[in-house]
Amino acid sequence: MSVHTDRSAVTVLGLGPMGRALAGAFLDAGLRTTVWNRTPGRDGELVARGAAAASSAEEAVAAAPLTVVCVVNYDASDAVLRQDAVTAALKGRTVVNLSADTPGRARDTAEWAGRHGIRYLDGAIMTPTPTIGTDDAVLLLSGPEELYREHRPVLAALGGSHTHLGEEIGRAAAYDIALLDVFWTAMAGYAHALAVARAEGVTATELAPFAQGIGAILPPLFAEFAADADAGTYSGELNPITSSASTMAHIVHASEAHGIDASVMRVIEGQARRVIALGHGADGFTRVAEVLARR
Repeated sequence: MSVHTDRSAVTVLGLGPMGRALAGAFLDAGLRTTVWNRTPGRDGELVARGAAAASSAEEAVAAAPLTVVCVVNYDASDAVLRQDAVTAALKGRTVVNLSADTPGRARDTAEWAGRHGIRYLDGAIMTPTPTIGTDDAVLLLSGPEELYREHRPVLAALGGSHTHLGEEIGRAAAYDIALLDVFWTAMAGYAHALAVARAEGVTATELAPFAQGIGAILPPLFAEFAADADAGTYSGELNPITSSASTMAHIVHASEAHGIDASVMRVIEGQARRVIALGHGADGFTRVAEVLARR
C-alpha cells in the first residue's frame, strides 16, 4: 500500500500544547504519525515516542493521506498550507483544520482547498488539552459527510465525542465562536466578581463554593431558554428584565463605590434598558439576543 492511501498514517502540523496532545493521541492509537512545527524543537518527546519528524511542511503533508492542522488561527494555517509546494503536495489528500477562527475564514479555506483539489474538513476542539485521547474530549466537525466518515476511524484516536454538524463548512466554527462567547463572558464576570468581593473583604476561596452554585444554575437555564428563544417568546414569567436591570444597577453602584471598573456591567445593563424601552419589560433577559441582532 502506498503512503498516499495508507489509512493508518496521519500528519500533524502545529506542535503547541494542543498539537502535541493530538499527535500523542495518534501515537497512542498505533498510527504512523508525522509531525512538523514552524518553530523547531517541539517534537523531541513525540519523536522519542515514535513520531517521524518532517524537515518541512511539504514533506510532512506528503507523508500521509490525512493532515490535521492545529495552530493559533487561520493566518497561521494559511501561512503554511498556502505555500505553493505544500499546496501541490496536498492535492488529493485531506486536511482537517482544528485551528480556531471565524466561520468566514473556514469558508474561505474550503474554497481555496476546492480550487486546488484538496479535500477539506473544518473542526473545533471544545475541551482542554488534557482531555485529548480520553473519553472527555469533545470535537466538532463540519464539511462533506462522506469525507468525515472516511477519516472518522483515524480521528477516533482523539477520544471522546465527535459530532458532525453538517456539510456547511462554517458550522463547526459557528458553534465554536458561540460557545467561546459563553465561556469568556462568564470568565470575565467571574474575574469582576472576584474584584468586587475582595474589595468587600471576601476572599476568592470563600466565594468559590457559592460561585460554583451560581454556575450550576446555568445549564438547565440554557436548555429552558433555548426553546423559548427559538420560539421568539422570551418569557419573563420567572424573572422579568425590569427586575434583572435593577440587580445590574446594584452591581454597577457597588463596583464603582470601590473604584472598580464596571464598564462591562454598564453595557449589559444598557442592553437590558434598551429592551425595556422597546416595550419588552415583561420579557426575560434572553430578549436581548433578538434586540442585539436588529440592524
